[in-house]
Amino acid sequence: MKKKLYITCFLLLATASLNAQNKIESVLSDIAKNNKSIIANQQYWEAKKLSYKTGINPENPKFEYEYLAGNSGNQIDYYVVQAFDFPTSYIKKTQVANRQIAQSDFEAAAYKQDVLLKAKQFCLKLIYLNKKHEELTKRVKNASSISDSYQKKMDAGDANILDLNKAKIEQLNVQNELRLNQSEINQYNQKLEELNGGTTINFTETNYPITATLPDYETLEKAIEENDPNLKSIHQQNEIDQKKLELTKVMSFPKFEGGYRSQEFAGQIIKGIHLGITIPLWENKNKVKHQKAHLRFNDLQVQEHQNEHHNEIQQLYEKYTNLNLAIEAYQKLMATVNNNELLNKALQLGEISSLHYFMEINYYYDSYDNYLNLESDYYQVIAELNKYQL
Repeated sequence: MKKKLYITCFLLLATASLNAQNKIESVLSDIAKNNKSIIANQQYWEAKKLSYKTGINPENPKFEYEYLAGNSGNQIDYYVVQAFDFPTSYIKKTQVANRQIAQSDFEAAAYKQDVLLKAKQFCLKLIYLNKKHEELTKRVKNASSISDSYQKKMDAGDANILDLNKAKIEQLNVQNELRLNQSEINQYNQKLEELNGGTTINFTETNYPITATLPDYETLEKAIEENDPNLKSIHQQNEIDQKKLELTKVMSFPKFEGGYRSQEFAGQIIKGIHLGITIPLWENKNKVKHQKAHLRFNDLQVQEHQNEHHNEIQQLYEKYTNLNLAIEAYQKLMATVNNNELLNKALQLGEISSLHYFMEINYYYDSYDNYLNLESDYYQVIAELNKYQL
């Protein structure tokens, strides 16, 4: 019978955790569709993609017409000319544009990821606050019961005013905690509503989602690095700068123009082709050096980001490990200790004084609050480490 009870409790807890996970995923799905900043950011990068596609084609053809009147006859000139860069420059321009477009997708993904992580953190914070709300509601009920009991004893002459005052102060303290906690719940629901584009979200979950055990540090770091859109964007910028360097070198080659020209004067018509070449002696001076310097700068940025990311992941993983150990210890203790009921019975039987009771009950409350805070921090850290999955 006891074994069946444990299995039933486990299944109920697993079901509640799965429901919480589905609820969070549903909230994140809505925010991904409704968040105004995500939509605006996507539109911005779509516009940037179009801008990257401009300027990669040859210049527009040029047509000129001249009519000159003179004493010995009129002169009519017209010609059509097409200017173009060195042929391979258009290949390089296209390669640069394609890589810039790919980078736009990484930038948009990184921005969306940041917004969804914030939303997930708000949901996890609300789970903590909702759990605390349930606990504080129990404490208010208990404090009210103790206060009423002392009031009756006071009326019957079995208690003194000092004991009654202690009970009323305790009742007032937990009532204020409950009100402040409810205010914080309202604030975080409003934050979710703001992220959801103004559409109301009332997140009432009190169970954390099922979280698979994180892999070892090396495996997790590799997964994060492989899926980090910010790092992908920096690497893509490196490729862009490399192609820009190649393009700059090609743009140092001569430019050409060709066309058709016609001249008519005093009844005589002269026709022919037009050819031209532009030798870039000064226009591109120092541009290659500038691109090389920018490429070196981006290489350093990649190294800096990787070092920062490595340290950040390492610190979060260490925090996750320590929190996991602390929570396991608290869970074992809380499963065997029920100081609230024991203290109430001891107080009713007169085995402890009111002063002793309130000291012990507040010590127990502080310990349970520490457990709730550790649990909240634990799931917040997991959310940050799993950010790459959003």
